[in-house]
Amino acid sequence: MMQMIDTLKTGILATVTALAMTATVMASPVPSAPMPEATEEFVEAGRGIYLRRCSFCHGLLGDGEGPAAKYLDPRPRDFTLGTFKFRTTQSGELPTDEDLFRTVSRGLVGTAMQSFDRDLIKNGLSEEERWQVISYIKTFAYEFEDPELDPVATGKVISLPSNPAPYDAETIARGAKVFEKAQCWSCHGKLGRGDGNKEFREDDWGFPIRIRNVTHPWKIKAGDKVEDIYMRFTSGISGTPMPSFVKTLKEDERWDLANYIKSLQHQLTSHQTLKARLVEGDLPEDPTDPIWNDAEPMDVRLAGQVVGAPRWQNPSIEMVTIQAVFNETDIAFRITWDDPFKDVVHDQTQEFNPAELTQVGGFNSYVEAIDMIPRDLETFRDSIALQFPVKSPSGTKKPHFFRGSSSDQVYLMVWKADQAEAGERGTEEGNARGWKQAIKPQPEDAQQVLGGAVWDQGRWTVVMKRPLQTGGRGDVQFEPGVFIPMALNAWDGSNGEHGLIMSLSTWYFVFLEAPTPNKIYIYAVLAFLITGGLGLWLTKKTINAKRDENAGV
Repeated sequence: MMQMIDTLKTGILATVTALAMTATVMASPVPSAPMPEATEEFVEAGRGIYLRRCSFCHGLLGDGEGPAAKYLDPRPRDFTLGTFKFRTTQSGELPTDEDLFRTVSRGLVGTAMQSFDRDLIKNGLSEEERWQVISYIKTFAYEFEDPELDPVATGKVISLPSNPAPYDAETIARGAKVFEKAQCWSCHGKLGRGDGNKEFREDDWGFPIRIRNVTHPWKIKAGDKVEDIYMRFTSGISGTPMPSFVKTLKEDERWDLANYIKSLQHQLTSHQTLKARLVEGDLPEDPTDPIWNDAEPMDVRLAGQVVGAPRWQNPSIEMVTIQAVFNETDIAFRITWDDPFKDVVHDQTQEFNPAELTQVGGFNSYVEAIDMIPRDLETFRDSIALQFPVKSPSGTKKPHFFRGSSSDQVYLMVWKADQAEAGERGTEEGNARGWKQAIKPQPEDAQQVLGGAVWDQGRWTVVMKRPLQTGGRGDVQFEPGVFIPMALNAWDGSNGEHGLIMSLSTWYFVFLEAPTPNKIYIYAVLAFLITGGLGLWLTKKTINAKRDENAGV
């Protein structure tokens, strides 16, 4: 029993890793040969693999009710229904063997479904083993036994366009018109951020789902390439509100639309240091001020908080973009993240009590995705926090990225949407000495952060501004030319996030550009004069020498 619990714990932690590192599992696997004959021995081998590698999520009976299932969002597939989302077959049809192979091989990004391709992960499955487990999975649904439902035999397989239009400005512009024509914005929002429908939707199994933010390619489950997107428009996504557009859009229109969606995808920055730009004049508190147009952005990746109970592995905020500017006296940060719902209410009576984590078993410190917390509108607030060490770290040593420790205090600036909406001070400064203790707000007379916030078309933009130097013992002091560790915490209220149920990042850095000392300019002028004078002297000497030489002749 204990061995099973340990295995389950390992599985859930692996899920977290898969969710945080989705970019590493993308591939386009094509089997080297068709699926072998499903002999009794072949299927039995697949059964053994399924029990060891798949049943913890999908269940012993293939019904999607494995011991880890209730902690996952989206839920694992129920194979017994014969309904599969990601296919190259017409709407409502079964997937092909190759479709199943693709999913098992490369996984589904943004979900707990990891890659099982041995070429991608160390403990993956060989091609034969993947075929074996697929042969067993097919035994859960009787539909696979009916030859009249075979999409290959009945000609229900979708082919890509034989001569697709190129990905260029012209096709993207046409795709934008198709986006309007097909009213894709009614669900996905005008800018594709998933904010078109102001309510939660449900799949055919009664589980809540969020409309996909198509600007985040790392969350597009079945692939972010144009071909993958085209297939979703053509086949639809069974079991969800996403329909097939075969009857309403022509082939070339669907391809243009796929090109347009591809053009909306955010390209992540790769640097780990936020460069704060030195500016003249007062720093803005307005998130829309033009000064931010010239401030270099940095994308910060976040994952669910699984360090301490209550552990949460289903965050909706997985990326935040941050910018910074400063002048002689102040520094300002602008933080931007996508959120389809503006949550400006906080009901303290609905807050989760960690004492409720009383289940017996391997997951007794994890929060159930659906049953333990309300994931509804108008329940909890949206919130964001910047975190810095109080003491400048020596060498590579830094406080723990999750609220520091008893010996390494951290300083936080926490913005709360409900307070900002009520016209109160939106951002509160506080300190923490480890995650087991609540953030301790600083005294009222020590609160110095100013700023503003705006929510527009599925996106929050928040500005936090404070003095560079405060003299406060519990504050971080910003100095030009110094690398200062920085981390982020985030809460999406409608996703049930509050307290320690949150997403967070590891340490990044902020670096304030050191102004060029005046003496550097003086040295440059002196160097120019000296070099110029030396050049004139050498030129004059050469001319005189030449003249004396001619006179001697």
